[in-house]
Amino acid sequence: MKVVLQRVKEASVTVQEEKIGAIQKGFLLLVGVTHEDTEEDVNYLVNKIVHLRIFEDEDGKMNRSLKDTGGSILSVSQFTLYGDTKKGRRPSFIKAAKPNQAESVYHAFNQALRTEGIVTETGEFGAMMDVQLINDGPVTLIIDSKDR
Repeated sequence: MKVVLQRVKEASVTVQEEKIGAIQKGFLLLVGVTHEDTEEDVNYLVNKIVHLRIFEDEDGKMNRSLKDTGGSILSVSQFTLYGDTKKGRRPSFIKAAKPNQAESVYHAFNQALRTEGIVTETGEFGAMMDVQLINDGPVTLIIDSKDR
């Protein structure tokens, strides 16, 4: 699994002109799933994300986690994170999981975040979505469950 994590002051997702998810301070997560992803990948990423210390403490140092701050998550599925642009001018998405598998892993990921006590809003899997955010920092990280 691959996650692009953006620390945000606020974020929202809209499908067909209807806002279906919105958060204030927290993380916007763009979530990609590949064929080999398992429950172990989900658990690794959830643990990393909720405990990652990238919020400032009273001294202005990145020393507080999402759990410490009571922040929320807006999770948006994004198969294009597994786009391969090595050949030609059109990306290949062969490394992205098939929709049924990806949707199952994506839902398990979001449920695991909620189990950790994190308020988690989502987009709509497979839909065309408009995502709005106000970056905080900006702080943006790419986390790959295979890079541990």
